[in-house]
Amino acid sequence: MDLVNIVQSYILKILEEAGPGMKVMLLDAETTPIVSLAFAQSALMRQEVYLFEKLQNTPGSEDLRHLKCIVILRPEDSINLLCSELSNPRYGSYYINFTNLVPKSAVKQIAEADMQEVVRDVREIYTDFLPIGAHLFGLNIPHPLQPLGSRWVEQSLQRSSHALSSLLLALKMSPVIRYQEGSGPSSLLAQSVRQIITREGGHFDAGGTDNSPVLLILDRREDPVTPLLSQWTYQAMVHQLIGINNNRVNLAAVPGVTKDLQDIVLSSSQDEFYAANLYSNFGEIGQTIKLLMDEFQNKAKSHQKIESISDMKNFVENYPQFKKMSGTVSKHVTLVSELSRLVGVKKLLQVSETEQELVSDGDHSTMLKKVSELVQREDIPLDDATRLIMLFALRFESQANNGIRTLLNQLRKRGGETESRRVQNLQRYAGINARKGNLFGDELSSTRNITGKLFKGLKGVENVYTQHQPLLRQILEDLIKGKLRSNLFPCLGSPHEGRVTNILVFVIGGITYEEAYTVHQLNSNLKVQILLGGTSILNSQSFLQQVDQSFPQN
Repeated sequence: MDLVNIVQSYILKILEEAGPGMKVMLLDAETTPIVSLAFAQSALMRQEVYLFEKLQNTPGSEDLRHLKCIVILRPEDSINLLCSELSNPRYGSYYINFTNLVPKSAVKQIAEADMQEVVRDVREIYTDFLPIGAHLFGLNIPHPLQPLGSRWVEQSLQRSSHALSSLLLALKMSPVIRYQEGSGPSSLLAQSVRQIITREGGHFDAGGTDNSPVLLILDRREDPVTPLLSQWTYQAMVHQLIGINNNRVNLAAVPGVTKDLQDIVLSSSQDEFYAANLYSNFGEIGQTIKLLMDEFQNKAKSHQKIESISDMKNFVENYPQFKKMSGTVSKHVTLVSELSRLVGVKKLLQVSETEQELVSDGDHSTMLKKVSELVQREDIPLDDATRLIMLFALRFESQANNGIRTLLNQLRKRGGETESRRVQNLQRYAGINARKGNLFGDELSSTRNITGKLFKGLKGVENVYTQHQPLLRQILEDLIKGKLRSNLFPCLGSPHEGRVTNILVFVIGGITYEEAYTVHQLNSNLKVQILLGGTSILNSQSFLQQVDQSFPQN
């Protein structure tokens, strides 16, 4: 189950069946990132797609009848605009593809608009999700819930339901649905997806699998810790410190960056080095990039010796790969250099070590002292000091005389009045009274083992420990073993028995790249197939923006 490959296969089949000839691709606001995540523009150009247009209210008047138009749209958003396009067609023929189930009324509307009979095909391709990686998808919904986080924004509920039903159709799954008990949004989404499956039963039953696939719907508020932690694997670290948006990274603010590196693509399907190293820890990636640079320099020296026609021919034949390697080296050296700079500026080695102690087995008095010392240091940025207090508050909020008020006063003395309100809001949003599970209970301690030193052998980088495991790991391990408690995760549909090997996880409120790494490990080690998605891909900043959104009066 490779999500990028699923989208690629659908699109390649569309292009193949349209036949040879120059093509234009007509997309809407939602399908543009879906296609761009699956394909580099150059790859589509090799399939004779030479023009990319966005469907809009005022279509252009230029007549391009020599082009075939490949249309990829969401059925919920674009029927009226498409009919406007067809009533005055610019292209010779239209191959219309919808990313989800299309109502019969919409097909009739299209037929009535096609007065010039330019439509050659109308079909459904089940790609109504953003394929971030092989086992990872998102929806780019930053604020899916209404203030206080207890109810859906209606449009977000509909978008999430359609995405999950589309993905289930692509996977030919008719799953058991399990959801987080006590979470109204989880229950409502589970029921919404179940209604679609029941209503469209013929589509879902067509390719059902025999190994009891499960759709598991979770609520981000049950684990507010994971999005708050500093990250040390390559992909997660880039997102935490710089930000990744639809596999693109904006480096315009990096000191001294060249113009060609101000906006870069980080895609595991388009960048072999990134695919091989996205889960490497920071020390490993530094060593690997040094080897990559050495390899590139050796190749560059060999290319300098062009002394014959044969040498020239060899260089020309190897030039595209040489140029590609040059771009890869420049991109990743720039990225890792900026990560290293930010680690130093933000004093993240000290901060992260304390974070890890906080969420594992650090005792109250020791942690209060350590956090207090860091919060009062002027060289620790306010946002990092705030995260430390948040983690402390989540860990010790039920303890008498916990010292949270003292830490907040220290934060205010540094000018952190807004930040101190954020800590209190987080406690209301995802504190012990908002969660149903026991996030820091003894039953989790066995999963929080020190996994080893993070950095080794790289000059200027010290050793730290990564002890935290997301709550998602324990939930998935219990589900795989058939031990997930039905009173905490009820079923819609006939309950499954025994081991589960096909799982689709969706987290309302967003997922993290640390959780994506956890799923990658489970897939590799337990020989299961887990896909992970959420309303968005979080880092600490975007998670706290969700918290802010829940308390707009502040």
